[in-house]
Amino acid sequence: MSRWLQALLIAILGLVAGLFYGWRVAPVEYFDTTPDTLHSQYKSEYTLMVAETYQSTKDLELAARQLALLGSAHPAEIVQEALDYADFTPEENIKLAALLDKIEAWQPALGDSTP
Repeated sequence: MSRWLQALLIAILGLVAGLFYGWRVAPVEYFDTTPDTLHSQYKSEYTLMVAETYQSTKDLELAARQLALLGSAHPAEIVQEALDYADFTPEENIKLAALLDKIEAWQPALGDSTP
């Protein structure tokens, strides 16, 4: 067997062993991360959960704070993006649209400022 073939087989074996170790033996586990690191599909799911929470609590401030965890965009933009790009059922779209209606008109209450 030639040296090049041996080197190639060893490299392939090392790659396979490394992939097996990385995926099966010791995969990376994420914990205590923020929602803004989620994939766009999961961000849409999170937005739907916020809409469902809003439907039961009617707390717009809480919904806005939860949506703020997804990034610096206005909460209405985040909800609109979820409506545009996610594939939700009509019932779920109604929940998101109801939240969007309220959050578009929402103005955050300014707290007491102290110098």
